[in-house]
Amino acid sequence: MDTLIMVAQLLLGLSILVGLHELGHLLAAKMFGMRVEKFSIGFPPKIIGFQWKETEYSIGAIPLGGFVKISGMVDESLDSEQLSDEPQPWEFRSKPAWQRLIVMLGGIIVNVITGIIIFVFLVYSKGETYFSRDQVIEHGIVAYDIGEQIGLQDGDKILDINGVPYESLNDLSSGNALLSSDGYYTVDRDGERMKITIPRGFINSFSDEESMSNFISIRFPFKILEVNPEGTAVEAGIQKGDEIVAVNEQPIQYFNELQDALAVHKGETVALTIVRDQQEIITNTEVLEDGTIGIAAENLIEPVRKKYTFAESIPLGTERAFSVVIINAKAMGKMFTGEVSTKNVSGPIGMAKIYGSTWDWIKFWSITGLISMILAFMNLLPIPALDGGHVMFLLYEMVSGRSPSDRFLENAQKIGMVLLLAIMVFAIGNDILKLFTGS
Repeated sequence: MDTLIMVAQLLLGLSILVGLHELGHLLAAKMFGMRVEKFSIGFPPKIIGFQWKETEYSIGAIPLGGFVKISGMVDESLDSEQLSDEPQPWEFRSKPAWQRLIVMLGGIIVNVITGIIIFVFLVYSKGETYFSRDQVIEHGIVAYDIGEQIGLQDGDKILDINGVPYESLNDLSSGNALLSSDGYYTVDRDGERMKITIPRGFINSFSDEESMSNFISIRFPFKILEVNPEGTAVEAGIQKGDEIVAVNEQPIQYFNELQDALAVHKGETVALTIVRDQQEIITNTEVLEDGTIGIAAENLIEPVRKKYTFAESIPLGTERAFSVVIINAKAMGKMFTGEVSTKNVSGPIGMAKIYGSTWDWIKFWSITGLISMILAFMNLLPIPALDGGHVMFLLYEMVSGRSPSDRFLENAQKIGMVLLLAIMVFAIGNDILKLFTGS
């Protein structure tokens, strides 16, 4: 069932984005009087379709893409027979270069607009919830495995990133921080300021959501939220709402301190000092072999919550949409230098895993908005068979006054398709490798 939910979310998200992308091409083509022969979401074989005026609209069996076939255009169909006749007024090739350029940019523009709209409405509907820089400095962090690898420690108070103050805890693991050149965190450790270097290629440690949660979190004072009836805490009389303030008379303020104290005494009995109704109670309990006693903790730090008006959401949502493009452009550049591993390239399986196995509409639209901006960026790359390849040749024509020959465009399209196929095979291979290695 989990797999079905992941696949369903991926197919719905891609169908929306591909449909809108191809619709951008279709509307631009029709606006300039070009004949659109086919509009398809998904690739052949065709599952269902209908004819309306000169255009056949269909859904294909292979859902990882789509296409619009415009008369008189060298495209992925490689149908060159129509190009042997004289250009007709309704054909792509008979129109001015600037009109053809707008048609080729139509899908990219629609994907950008879609991404911006999604991010704007996400900002407007849910606002922001985060732990602030002031809260991080007041309480310090908990450093997990990935954080410890670069030298962070529990209790560190992170003051800035690359000498610049940040806003929220999330900024410490953002793409801007992890992709920065010669990056560092400034840390206050027991009153001493020091720099913790962000190693080159550190972003490779963050291959999935699980690894993100294995970096750092804020230290938090706590009280008991829930007592597991099968744990040892219930036998010791620990109740919901209790505050554990000491283990074997060792003072405890933060939940990670409790975890560390219990881990030292696995399989042993410890004395817990508890505050209940402003009274201290001491009770003995056995620590299980995994270092737990069967409780869930409630974070007593109230996060910052911000709501935005619709007018405020427009610039903020737009900024977030374009930040996705900037971060991906940085990552791609560092991939060519070897700083970012090509293992981070994901195909459909990886994308489905990002959506997750639970249907959360906020998360669904967040990821769909992100993918929309990435699709726009990727489609703008100057690779034949992508929109960016057509744009590149059209710009050459507009600058030089000469258009590449149909034969040249056809061969370039073939090379581009081979290149895209190789990239897709590589991405799917990465997905399969991750399934078997768990990395």
